[in-house]
Amino acid sequence: MNPELIEKVTKLIVEKLQTANESETQVTGISGVPRAVVKFWDHKSNEKPKISNNSPITESSVKEKDSVGLIQFGNYGTANPKNDFTESVVLTSSQIENPSNPEELQELIAKTPSRIGVGRAGLRPKTDTWLKFRFDHAAAVDAVYGDVKEELLNRLGLFKVSTRVSDKEVYIRRPDYGRKLADETKQLISEKCRKEPTVQIIISDGLSSSAIEENVEDVYLSLQQSLQSLGLDVGTPFYIEKGRVAVMDDVGELLQPKVVVLLIGERPGLVSAESLSAYLCYMPRRGTIEADRMVISNIHKGGIPPVEAGAYIGTVIQKILKYEASGVSLVQKES
Repeated sequence: MNPELIEKVTKLIVEKLQTANESETQVTGISGVPRAVVKFWDHKSNEKPKISNNSPITESSVKEKDSVGLIQFGNYGTANPKNDFTESVVLTSSQIENPSNPEELQELIAKTPSRIGVGRAGLRPKTDTWLKFRFDHAAAVDAVYGDVKEELLNRLGLFKVSTRVSDKEVYIRRPDYGRKLADETKQLISEKCRKEPTVQIIISDGLSSSAIEENVEDVYLSLQQSLQSLGLDVGTPFYIEKGRVAVMDDVGELLQPKVVVLLIGERPGLVSAESLSAYLCYMPRRGTIEADRMVISNIHKGGIPPVEAGAYIGTVIQKILKYEASGVSLVQKES
C-alpha cells in the first residue's frame, strides 16, 4: 500500500474527530474535561513537535572538532527528527471523561510514557489510542526489518562485516547464527584491524536499525573523546550486520583486546523503537558466561542522552581495566 495515501487518510480521520469533539464541547458547554490532542510529526518539514515533559540537552548541532580537539554533538532539543519515515502521535492528556481525580490522573500521565488514562469507547479503545498504538507498532517493525544507511557508516569510518545470518527471518528464528562471525568476515577483520588493543569498539544493528541511525553517532563520538582524554589505546572500529550480543566473543578471540564495547540496537517496544545498549566485557572469549558482561541500556532521547552515555561508558571502561574484571566479578572486586 502507498504510505503517503495511508498517512493522508489517517490525518483526515483524526482532523474530523477533533472537529467533532470541538463542536460537541461548544454545544454542551463542557470545559473542565481535558481532551487529548493528536499531533502529527511532519517528517518532510523542518519543524519538530513541541513536547514539554523533559528538559532537553542543548548543545551544538555541528559534529566536528573545535580548536582544542573537543567534539561537538547534536542538539536534542531543537534538531530535526533524523528518521524521515517514522511519524508519531503525541497524546499528552487524559482521554477519560469526567475522571474522579483529574489532577492526580494528569500527574500520573506526566510521570510515565505507559498507556494509562486512555479511556475506551464501549469495550473498544478510542480512535486516538488505537492510532497511537498502530504508529508505535509500525515503528517497531521498521526498526527490526530496516537497514542502517551506508552514509552513516562511511561518516564514522566503519567497514561492514556480517555474521552467519543470511536474512532477517533467519536472524529472528536463529539467534545462535547472529552470535558467530562468518568465515570470510574473520579473515577481513584479521586483515583490517589492529591486534591486542586496549579497547575494541564494535557496532551492530541488533534488533533495531533505528537505534543505530538515531543514537550511535553521538555515543560513538562521545566515547572516542572520553577514551582519548583517558589516554586509552583504541582498536579499529567496525560494524557487524545482524549481530547478537555474544558476537563480541568471536571478536575477542580474533583481536585479543582487553575490553570489548558493543553498541547494539535493543529490541523495540511500543514506547521506543530506537533504544540503544552498550555491552562491555573484559577479555571476552568463546565460552564467556553472561554474568561476565555488563550493559548500559535505554540510550535514546527519552532515556539516557547519547552524549552522556558515551562519556559514562568511558568511565566504566576505566574501572574495568583497573580491576581487570567485568560483570558480577567487577562488583565482587569493588566490594
